[in-house]
Amino acid sequence: MKMQFEVLFVSQTGNTEKLAKAVFEAIPSKSKEIQRLTRDTELDLAETYFIGFWTNHGTCSFEVLDYISELHGKNIALFGTCGMGSDAEYYQRISRQVSAFIPDDNQYLGTFLCQGKMPMSVRNKYEEALTRGDYDSCTRKMIRNFDEALLHPNQTDYEEAKKFVEGVMLKIGIYQ
Repeated sequence: MKMQFEVLFVSQTGNTEKLAKAVFEAIPSKSKEIQRLTRDTELDLAETYFIGFWTNHGTCSFEVLDYISELHGKNIALFGTCGMGSDAEYYQRISRQVSAFIPDDNQYLGTFLCQGKMPMSVRNKYEEALTRGDYDSCTRKMIRNFDEALLHPNQTDYEEAKKFVEGVMLKIGIYQ
């Protein structure tokens, strides 16, 4: 018997893995699994997929794009983390960029994104640019964003992920 729900994720720094666990816990079914997505992850594991990714240059990794482009006749919800701020417009661009790879014979159920902390090497790069006088106001904004991202994902993000899962359940008729 095919599983009802599968939570797959790619996580570089652990942020998306934490979010994946929150998504998994929010799914109101015993017919569910969670696993890290790799190039070898089987297709056709479940009826409904929650696929998580970390954002890099406004999109996700090739593993995620390759995997979702091979799914057919499924319910697909996306979730992810993004270090570069919590701007709704930026999140919408990321969502459009990634969801464009979902074949039309699937039901796309939406995307949930939240901020995630970045490696310290990113802040160091911004600070080096400041000492050289490069991109002064923009760089200061990037440092403020970096510092804010250190607090994410947080409890509010996990609660919003749970609400996202509840919305997905409504869309597929699990909740009436």
